[in-house]
Amino acid sequence: MARSGCSCNHARISSLSNVPAAAGEILDERELKAWRGLMRVHASLTKALDTELDTQHRLPLTSYEVLKYLADAEGEKMRMCDLAASVVLSRSGLTRLVDRLERDGLLVRESCASDARGAFAKLTSEGHEKLAAARATHLALVRALFLEHLTEGELDVLGDVWARVLPGATAAADCGC
Repeated sequence: MARSGCSCNHARISSLSNVPAAAGEILDERELKAWRGLMRVHASLTKALDTELDTQHRLPLTSYEVLKYLADAEGEKMRMCDLAASVVLSRSGLTRLVDRLERDGLLVRESCASDARGAFAKLTSEGHEKLAAARATHLALVRALFLEHLTEGELDVLGDVWARVLPGATAAADCGC
């Protein structure tokens, strides 16, 4: 995801566009089917999860993800920059989201003793309760909309595929700004 005011990300993407395509300038039918499938499934699953979590728990998917990352983190807190990278948001986007979650009492900000400019987001007991209530809904939807449609072997293949693709995608999107 491009970060506002960051030109180094654009330079990395530009350098990637100079790489010659293996099979010409356009995607062949198989490549297009795989790419469009990924994009449509991601968008559809994200929309369904977001709608249901917001409807049942007044907790949009991105907010759920922030709370879940905090719950899984050591000390139930994360540096803001690490949290932004985990949920794939710009720092400014995460700041706005954390502002809302803090207003709702679901997390608090703590200063970083080793870096006066740094800050942590820390889960509150209210955040725990909200996450626990939404977790069953989230898990049920992930199973019903995604996992139940795949065999164990397909899950293994997808896990391996994502592990191969993600590092390049992350490097292209992350400029360290």
